Amino acid sequence: MKTILLLVCSNIFMTLAWYGHLKFKFLEGRHVALVILVSWGIAFFEYCLMVPANRAGYLTGAFSGYQLKIIQEVITLTVFVVFAWLVLGERLAWNYAVSFAFILLAVYFAVAFKPSA
Repeated sequence: MKTILLLVCSNIFMTLAWYGHLKFKFLEGRHVALVILVSWGIAFFEYCLMVPANRAGYLTGAFSGYQLKIIQEVITLTVFVVFAWLVLGERLAWNYAVSFAFILLAVYFAVAFKPSA
């Protein structure tokens, strides 16, 4: 659970770093170099959470590297869907929802079965 919580928190920071600048009023009309620096500053906190999340999940044997990556991707999409809806004002179209469902199936297949040795 610690790994998942850290992954969710890290992805909130990453979504803000990657897409927040699209709505940050203080960055309107600013040079792209400043926007990049602000995004890097936000992404620093993502790394401060992502690295411990991956270490905790992997080194304890709770998840394989593949499982961590697949779980991280579905968390990223979940965080982005909420961000796109609340901040960007975008709707989740049916084709995006179907795509998301397939990714959820990927997570199921990644964690439901133990790989053979």
